[in-house]
Amino acid sequence: MINKIHIIGSVGSGKTTLARELSAILNLPHIELDNVSWERRSSGDRRRTEEECAALLHTLVQSDQWIIEGVHTKEWVDTSFRNADLIIFLDTVNHVRWYRIMRRYFLQKLKIESSNYKPTKEILFNMFKWNKHFEEVAKPEFFKKYAPLQDKILIVKNKRFLEEYMQSLSAK
Repeated sequence: MINKIHIIGSVGSGKTTLARELSAILNLPHIELDNVSWERRSSGDRRRTEEECAALLHTLVQSDQWIIEGVHTKEWVDTSFRNADLIIFLDTVNHVRWYRIMRRYFLQKLKIESSNYKPTKEILFNMFKWNKHFEEVAKPEFFKKYAPLQDKILIVKNKRFLEEYMQSLSAK
């Protein structure tokens, strides 16, 4: 049984959407790494130190069931990759991510979709920059660093593939 899932992918790859869907289907709690990195306060968010993030994440992964999602690949995230039963790497094509980044920005500006941050043009441009960095730097580093975990990494390029994989699990 898969009880601990880590979902990683670039900005706009579908991590949060997938985590919410799997959380509802599998009845597993969903944890956003952004909420580990940031202490949410009414007076304004505070970025946690890497030590604080590592300690908080270490506590969270001690539970028996979870879905953790985020783009983070720093050392403090190591514990969730190593404790996961399954790592889903969302490898969504670039033009789909660009579309989703733009769509998210406009939906947030129109207050149709909520976010943990204020949707500004600076954030929008940063998302495109982070997307490029993930593709060119973080993605190759991830596969190099976590090569020993390759037997539990599922690379997902589209939703149909993931649906077929999940059906195969439920058939077992």
